[in-house]
Amino acid sequence: MNDVRELLGRAADDAGRPVISTEAVYAKAGRVRRQRRAAVSATAVCAVAAGAFLVPQLTSSPATPQTSSVASSAKAPAATERDARLAALLPEGVGTVEEVSFADIIKHASPLPPEPPRTGPLDGQYAVRRDGGVGYLTIDVMDAKAVAKKLGGGSPVVNLCKPTNGEPAPDNCVREELSGGRVLTIWSDEMNYGDGTPQWGPELAARLTLADGSLVGVRDSTGFEADVVQGPLLKSPPLTRAQLRELVLRPELLPKR
Repeated sequence: MNDVRELLGRAADDAGRPVISTEAVYAKAGRVRRQRRAAVSATAVCAVAAGAFLVPQLTSSPATPQTSSVASSAKAPAATERDARLAALLPEGVGTVEEVSFADIIKHASPLPPEPPRTGPLDGQYAVRRDGGVGYLTIDVMDAKAVAKKLGGGSPVVNLCKPTNGEPAPDNCVREELSGGRVLTIWSDEMNYGDGTPQWGPELAARLTLADGSLVGVRDSTGFEADVVQGPLLKSPPLTRAQLRELVLRPELLPKR
């Protein structure tokens, strides 16, 4: 399941891709799960929910109290108005959409790293401002070769709603088998994975696997809390579940054939 979840975010190496280092994040989440499983065997407490797209924190240091400091809102390097194109795909009332770099607003990298290769035309991280709060949308497309490499021969259409490794299923998980060999899975996550910075708020996540083995992952987050933030959490994810479903199925997210 960890390998499958990694497909929902593109990892950034220390050389500086403008996305969160998901390998480090999942390693941290894995440690949290192992610790909680030990607690379960000792105290019969319920294990932490798994099977979701996890980006709980970037470091293992204690959470820093949130202040009024505001992170910069610099767009990703060499941004090409992807935010405007994404906003045009979203329903009215979602909020103001701006492409951002997590390397900037979370890792505070200076100078910003070079822009990474993108598979999908709208791949990236986007801040969504609404009612005084700030949430985030992330979009990541992986081609079939990259998916196969990540899975190491595993099936890209594994049922995330029914994990086989003993972990609980994701919350509110719905799996749909669509026309053309596509499989869509959407679930929710409260993001309660221990202390750290940043502390992510509740979110929705979607994964669409295509017949050719490629994959589209979208994360729909209420935001994060840290010492420096762009704004408080949204009261709900930027997109409703129905709106997220509509977005992840949009052909505009896919590279031109």
